[in-house]
Amino acid sequence: MPKTVAIVSGGLDSVTMAYHLQAQGHTLHLLSVNYGQRHLVEHEFAAKAARSLGVPHDIVDLSPVGKLLSGSSLTDPAVDVPDHQGGSSGGSPNVVPNRNALLLSVAFAVAVAEKAEAVAVGVVDDLQAAPDSNAAFIDSFLAMERIATRGYAHPDLTLTAPLVRLRKSDVVSLGEELGVPWTETWSCFRGDAVQCGRCAACRERQEAFRDAGVTDPTHYQTSEAKELP
Repeated sequence: MPKTVAIVSGGLDSVTMAYHLQAQGHTLHLLSVNYGQRHLVEHEFAAKAARSLGVPHDIVDLSPVGKLLSGSSLTDPAVDVPDHQGGSSGGSPNVVPNRNALLLSVAFAVAVAEKAEAVAVGVVDDLQAAPDSNAAFIDSFLAMERIATRGYAHPDLTLTAPLVRLRKSDVVSLGEELGVPWTETWSCFRGDAVQCGRCAACRERQEAFRDAGVTDPTHYQTSEAKELP
């Protein structure tokens, strides 16, 4: 069974990925990264996933880096998290540029130290998402890490992104098959005690359940949150 360092935030995608990898026989070490995001509550859900799966979980504190990442609603307290606006174009205020590269660099360092055979990340290929959330980025990052870790890492060390070619609704369907406890996952960018149901992440979550034909069990702040067009 391959030993895998899996980046798990506590979100719907990454938790489903963890359940999927364990079902595929991977020995998991879950890794969450505090990069200064306002929705740090998500890590409580990553910890729940680790307990449910019976695997170790660590949180890496890179919060000082987050103070330098201005301009994003996730890391800059001066930028509000907007309500979702369908059909909007241009750059999203919710994107933290280069975030996945930052997270993956940490995960690869841990994987080298532990002689793990894989690093896993739960990105879904979405052209509307961050540019480091697609298959081209994954392939390029792995090529770089094979140079960076040569001679020190496990000889078979690779990067896997098992969800990268799926739609978010496909992820929900997969999670249903695996028995993922959806109420123990977090999507909301705002990081309040209850998921808001209005931000882009909450809206994508609602649409994924709808498109998968699965009842969304999430408790949102407003009853209007689930009234999708």
